[in-house]
Amino acid sequence: MGIMRIALLNFLVAGFTLSAASLDLSRATVVAGSAEHNSALVLVEEVEKRTGIRLPVGENAEPGKISIALRRSAAAVATEGYRLESSAGRVEIVGADARGVLYGVGAFLRRMDWKTGSLSIETPLEVKSAPVSRIRGHQLGYRAAANSWDAWTVAQYDQYIRELALFGANSVENIPFQDTRSNPLMKVSRRDMNREMSRICQRYGLEYWVWVPADFHLEDTAKRIAFLQRFEEMAAESVELSGVFVPGGDPGDNPPELVMPLLEDLAARLTLRHPKAKVWLSLQGFNATKEEAVYRYIEQKRPSWLGGLVAGPSSPPAERSRQRLPREYGLRLYPDLTHNKICQYQVPSWDQAFALTLGREAINPRPAEFARIHNRFAGLSDGFISYSDGVHDDVNKNVFSALAWDPTRSVRDVLIDYARLHFSSALAPEIADGILALERNWRGPLADNGGVEGTLLAWQKLEQKAPQLETNWRWQMNLMRASYDAFVRHRLLAESKLESEANAQLLDARMNAGQAMAAARMILEQATSRQASPELRARIVELCEKLFLSIGLQTSVEKYQASGAERGAVLDFVDYPLNNRWWLEDEFTKVAAMKTEEEKRQRLLSLGKWEKPGPGSFYDDVGHEGRSPHAEGDIEQEPGSFRGTEPTFWWWDQGMSRARLSWQSTIWPRRLVYEGLAPGANYVVQTQGYGQNLLRIDGKPVKPRVEGRLMGEFYEFVVPAEALEDGRLELAWEVPKDEGALNWRQKSRLAEVWLLRKN
Repeated sequence: MGIMRIALLNFLVAGFTLSAASLDLSRATVVAGSAEHNSALVLVEEVEKRTGIRLPVGENAEPGKISIALRRSAAAVATEGYRLESSAGRVEIVGADARGVLYGVGAFLRRMDWKTGSLSIETPLEVKSAPVSRIRGHQLGYRAAANSWDAWTVAQYDQYIRELALFGANSVENIPFQDTRSNPLMKVSRRDMNREMSRICQRYGLEYWVWVPADFHLEDTAKRIAFLQRFEEMAAESVELSGVFVPGGDPGDNPPELVMPLLEDLAARLTLRHPKAKVWLSLQGFNATKEEAVYRYIEQKRPSWLGGLVAGPSSPPAERSRQRLPREYGLRLYPDLTHNKICQYQVPSWDQAFALTLGREAINPRPAEFARIHNRFAGLSDGFISYSDGVHDDVNKNVFSALAWDPTRSVRDVLIDYARLHFSSALAPEIADGILALERNWRGPLADNGGVEGTLLAWQKLEQKAPQLETNWRWQMNLMRASYDAFVRHRLLAESKLESEANAQLLDARMNAGQAMAAARMILEQATSRQASPELRARIVELCEKLFLSIGLQTSVEKYQASGAERGAVLDFVDYPLNNRWWLEDEFTKVAAMKTEEEKRQRLLSLGKWEKPGPGSFYDDVGHEGRSPHAEGDIEQEPGSFRGTEPTFWWWDQGMSRARLSWQSTIWPRRLVYEGLAPGANYVVQTQGYGQNLLRIDGKPVKPRVEGRLMGEFYEFVVPAEALEDGRLELAWEVPKDEGALNWRQKSRLAEVWLLRKN
């Protein structure tokens, strides 16, 4: 069945009700044969968790009694599809196959109206639906690097996989033996969990995949043999294994002439135990030459063991991969739903205050953004298995699953389903709007976003309406984000004000250097002695504790054994300065060591007017959208990406850098434009950054008269007089093209720009 036909089928959900009638199911019997026993058990258990009602199960409906009947019929709907109907005295869930019945149960749970002691569904109701995408899955790797899963029991994995399936997922990807670090939080060994995850997937009729990078040099024969042996043991111990994904890079750095023979050897061992399973490869980190070598291999050998290619972070564009790959092979997406910065899909227009405090793996519902990403690329592929390192991205996972089933659905409707399933059928629309508000908290300059307080108020009101959700970990995550966002904004406003007041002291000519620095220090120290919103900080600490107890979420390295500061350890950064307090304190130490009072005063003057250079002069913190008033326009990062240039939020000193904040967020802007300049005046351009600075003024390259290549040193360019004749100036930068061999951390970058009028 074609994609458009299935989408139309899903769109034509005949939920027409002639009246506001509902069917009371609190005394219903679940009718299911032995083949549907597992799906019936899921329905009974999930209803009981929400309502306290334990529905009986029988093989035949009793005359005159209300029933919920589960059965399968291949003629009912397309593969994996279901039909859900309600009429007087009866609900029927018909699946095209075993999965279809389970997905029908999921649809029933999302449609039912429930509360403690009460269960009903609208009637008459007729829903007929089947998935558009063939592969719909998520990576749930049990390893120390994850920020929650390594603390889970087998039962928690079982429940989470079940809940993903209720939203339409059909695949789970584990990480069976990469990254050998241990974590004291682990309840079972990785080998035991590998076996159990395979069994869980078999129980629910889902595909079980594994991610097995070759993160060693493949010419090392001993390591290659050991790798294949570990793989063979894992495959033998897995009761279900559908796919093996080997990333070409990240991690790993081997050429195709070594990678492809490894895949052949893996496939030979795989198909001995799992004859229908396939091996998949990503081209992550491959250049054009390596990419072409893989396509030539596939075209010449047409390997039957190859399922296809995987397009993920740092892979070639999905459009090119689909066009170049022979049609008999699949293309699977590997979207990064888990990270917020320095990643495939960085949060657009993210404020640096969030980047500094929430980091890469914070609780990150981004439903509208990921709906757009899914629908942009889904038509190129056979589906996806997402990249994820914890439960903090749970909303994103379920949005992807729901849209892979039916891309015509609205984001808000998906979130209402999510809220009905996990929180409350009565409050679902309000909760959906609350999740959308959390996403909007992260859009644009935080100081200007008064909606953040409104989001917190909305979640506080929801908390009062639904006290029974206090122990629900998804609920706790939403409350945590609402509280954290508001706390960060309160601190940002307060600490920005303190820095302005401290800078004023540095510019006060009535004081000597020592007095000015002492006065500035006293003001800056108020960020800790008179902290903004201590009650919100206490709430954040409380919710972090609750999340650790409920789901093993590791929000601190020391307190909760997070594997690293970047792995969602947001509690460790809750007090990170949101002004330049640390940098100024270090500068004051340098100033105090200067020999003369004049040297000291001149340096303090430059510090005090750093961002306010005076009348007729201008400053842009180019990596900060809210502090770069002269930045104009936007460009795509690469053809087909549909995303514009974004700042790089640097990670120095394990996130505790004392560097000036503007240096920790850099970008190559498309251009800076200045209007109303004085013709005939003298102007210079100064910049802070790292490496090369290839400036063009009004389209013409200019040479620097001062060349400071290290962060903290200045480039300086004289503005040609002819460029000022029209009173308008345009600055643009050519991104250095000779840095392809450099690691991205060593490449040139731009942080700050001044246009200074000189007397």
